[in-house]
Amino acid sequence: MTKKQANMKSCLQPMPKVLVSCRGLNGENNVLAVGYCGNCSYAPPMVMVGIVPTRYSYQMIKESGCFVVNLVDKSYQKTFDYLGSHSKRDGDKLSAMNVRLQDGKKVNAPILPDCPVNIECKVVDSIVTGSHEMFIGRIEYVHADAKLTDIEGNIDFSQIKFL
Repeated sequence: MTKKQANMKSCLQPMPKVLVSCRGLNGENNVLAVGYCGNCSYAPPMVMVGIVPTRYSYQMIKESGCFVVNLVDKSYQKTFDYLGSHSKRDGDKLSAMNVRLQDGKKVNAPILPDCPVNIECKVVDSIVTGSHEMFIGRIEYVHADAKLTDIEGNIDFSQIKFL
């Protein structure tokens, strides 16, 4: 098999597309598409999200110390695309797409109830890795559509039609 050099920028694709929701100290909500997201510990359970410091949500997460990772399925494609290509700096993109929000149970950030899984996180550390700051969030609560979970709360990810 012949090999050639590939693009280093996104060599660990595919990854699930996620929307990160947050709330500023002034109560303002926002949602942004995040390309860098993954597990980073199972004891305690933690995930990390990478956010460019120029993004509108960056300061909200920095100040509030929390965020929610919302896993997105194909039914939310249009909303994902819009939220990922528009900044709240330029207008109310959440209203424009009729994005439904609910308060988190453990952190002061909203969840997107129209997404199949919502992972509430408290920031415990961060590291600047170049273009992004990786926020490490300890998982405080996981919401999952009831049809996706077994009796012990395990999520059957094979049932989600990821983007």
